[in-house]
Amino acid sequence: MSSPVPGTPSLLRAINDRAALQALLERGPLTRPEIGALTGLSKPTASQLLARLQEAGLVVLDGIREGLPGRTAELYRINPAAAYAGALDVTPGRIEARIADITGTIVGEHVLPTPRRPPGELVDRLNAALAGAGPPGPLRQVVIGVQAAIDPSTGRLGYATAKDMPGWHIPDLVPTLSRGLGVPVAVENNVNLVALAEQAHGAAHDHPDFVLLWADEGIGSALVLGGRMHRGATGGAGEVGYMPTPGAPTAREAGRFANHGYQALTGGQVVLKLLRSYGVRGTDFRQAVANAVRAAQGAGPRADDARAGLRDIAARLAVGLAAITSVVDPGLIVLTGGVVLSGGQTLRELIEHELHALTIPRPQVRLSTVDGNPVLAGALDLALATARDEVFRSTVVPT
Repeated sequence: MSSPVPGTPSLLRAINDRAALQALLERGPLTRPEIGALTGLSKPTASQLLARLQEAGLVVLDGIREGLPGRTAELYRINPAAAYAGALDVTPGRIEARIADITGTIVGEHVLPTPRRPPGELVDRLNAALAGAGPPGPLRQVVIGVQAAIDPSTGRLGYATAKDMPGWHIPDLVPTLSRGLGVPVAVENNVNLVALAEQAHGAAHDHPDFVLLWADEGIGSALVLGGRMHRGATGGAGEVGYMPTPGAPTAREAGRFANHGYQALTGGQVVLKLLRSYGVRGTDFRQAVANAVRAAQGAGPRADDARAGLRDIAARLAVGLAAITSVVDPGLIVLTGGVVLSGGQTLRELIEHELHALTIPRPQVRLSTVDGNPVLAGALDLALATARDEVFRSTVVPT
């Protein structure tokens, strides 16, 4: 049996520093007494802590707070320039970049269009996207969201062909990108990043177990179990587009990376074709779903057809969700992506109804509540968490 490790002065200082920095991140500018009260530190210890954090460049003065007559208190805040983090969302059509300072304030954004045959090297394109966002200083961490997954056993990109992700199928992808960009890099599946954003800011907040379904041009999902992302042995947990599904061709029939399984039953182009068969028009699947919802609110044969089309889509999506539910038994399912968000609460209710008719568990079914680009939001959260951990550790002074 090992003995407890005694708390050294440097360890205790690090714990106190992190607690104070976390309080400043969460609550904004604070006075020394407020920091002491939130961390349980005495006035002398809080003063020493603030002096140490100012010397390290992590905390700066933020003016004076007026109190009772004759009393004022200095305000302290996190130094925004202490570190910067970056996020990239890579799709076949564009690379979207976002930069934030250590407080989470967004300081730069840029969109780099990607031609059908992107010129130049992969690292050059990623560097151009980050440079376009204008980072005010060196980046501590960059997280890249991709429509694929890194296999942890090989370090290579999987679940996407070279045609889908040109230039990405190279050995030691992450170390190569880190060297090329001159900053630590993490590559993460885009749907996993959406789930992280929902967990932090959206419909899955305070839910340790949930499934997120991304229903768009492509189909994907993410599994969060016990509050942690489940990635699987090859990084492909949640790649449900490949999942064999009743009524759809299998990989044996269509080919390993061809259109089969759940994707062939519920992908965006299939949804568009299906709604057109019910007489609903639209230039793309998002518009067609929205048009179906509007038409379903009316009366007559056209409304009946629109409702039937939406029920058909809901039934197809529910079949895959039922398979996931029977294995994972989540307490919550979050729906997002162009198909379901265009259908709003009308389609959500139909999906929930169909799902509960197929399964013994009856998980809650909610729509995403994350605004903007959820891939970038999740990537930036992950990048900031890593950057903060690294920077906050820098206050530790060995003894």
